[in-house]
Amino acid sequence: MANTFGQLFRVTTWGESHGAGVGVVIDGCPPRLPLTEADIQPDLDRRRPGQSKIVTPRKEADRVQILSGTFEGQTLGTPISMWVQNEDARPEAYAEMATKFRPSHADYTYFAKFGIRAWPGGGRTSARETIGRVAAGAVAKKILRQRFGVEVLAYVKQVQCLLAHVDPDTVEARHIETNIARCPDAAAAKKMIRLIERMRQAGDTVGGIVEGVARGVPAGWGEPVFDRLEADLAKAMLSLPASKGFDIGSGFAGILLTGSQHNDPFRAKGGKIHTSTNRSGGIQGGISNGQTIYFRVAFKPVATVMREQATVDIQFRNTTLKARGRHDPCVLPRAVPMVEAMTALVLVDHALRHQAQCGG
Repeated sequence: MANTFGQLFRVTTWGESHGAGVGVVIDGCPPRLPLTEADIQPDLDRRRPGQSKIVTPRKEADRVQILSGTFEGQTLGTPISMWVQNEDARPEAYAEMATKFRPSHADYTYFAKFGIRAWPGGGRTSARETIGRVAAGAVAKKILRQRFGVEVLAYVKQVQCLLAHVDPDTVEARHIETNIARCPDAAAAKKMIRLIERMRQAGDTVGGIVEGVARGVPAGWGEPVFDRLEADLAKAMLSLPASKGFDIGSGFAGILLTGSQHNDPFRAKGGKIHTSTNRSGGIQGGISNGQTIYFRVAFKPVATVMREQATVDIQFRNTTLKARGRHDPCVLPRAVPMVEAMTALVLVDHALRHQAQCGG
C-alpha cells in the first residue's frame, strides 16, 4: 500500500493526528550504525508544533522512542520501529468538521475514497504524519553523512513574493537556524516573519517555497528511465502535505534560455570531471553528476483558515464553515526538516541500490 516509501531502504509511517501516537518502521537500514534517540530528536524538535510564534500553538514534546531494531546503541539490520505519543490532542475543536468538509482540505476526498475519515485534526492527512518521515530521515541523514560524506540541507527560499538570496553551494545549517523563519537571508527572514504574523492575526494563511540541497553526492547515483533520481525526488516532495510544485536546477526558468546558454560545460581537473555551471541541478539523465543537487518545493497556503467559507456537509447540503483549532499560518518553517528528510530517504535508497548493482 501507499504508506510505504523506498525500495531497499523502506519506510512505513503510521498513525493519525489525534490518535494515541504516530510513528514509522524502517526496513533495510544497514547494521552496526550507531543510533540512539539523541540522533533523532533534534530533527523532530525542528518539526514539532509550538516552537515559535509563527507556527501552530499545539504543544507537543514529540519525544521519540526507539522500540526495536537496535541493541547496545547500534542498529541490528532488522526493522527499526519508532514512535511519538500524541499528548495535546483536542478533538472537540473539530466537532463541526465531523459533518462538514473543509475547503481545499482532504476531508472530502478521503470520505469519497474510504467512506469514513478520522475527522479530528485531519487524521492521517495531518502534518503530524510527517513525524515518522522526519524520524526516518534523521537515520538516513546519518548514514549519508557517515558512510558517504553527503550533506542534506533545506531552507525557506520564498514566502509569497518575498524572495531570499541564498547560495546552495555555501549555505550552512547554522545559517538556516538563526531565525524562526529558517531562512538564511537575515533581511528577507525579517520580512517573512512580519508577513506570516500578519496572516496569523488576520486568520489567514500564506505559502511559499523551500529549497533543498544535497552536497557531496558522487556521480552515478540514480536509475535510468522510470526511477530517475529527480523523478524520485519529485515524488518524495509532492507526497508532503500542502506541496504543490517541484522544480530542479534551472527549473521552469530554464525555458527562457537557449540550449547553448543552458548547457553545463564539462571540465576536467585533478583526474575528476566537474561542470563549470550547474543549471542541471546536479542530475543529468536521471543520474547524479557529482555537482550540488538543488531543487525547490512549492507549498500552498494552509487550507484551514479562521474565516467563514462556503462548503458542504456529509449530506451534500450547502452550508458554511469557520475553522477552529490550532493551525499553522504558514507551513514553510516546519516543512524545512520534512524536505530534508524526504531528500535523505531518496538519496540513501539510491546509494544502497547503486552499491547493490555496481558494488561501489
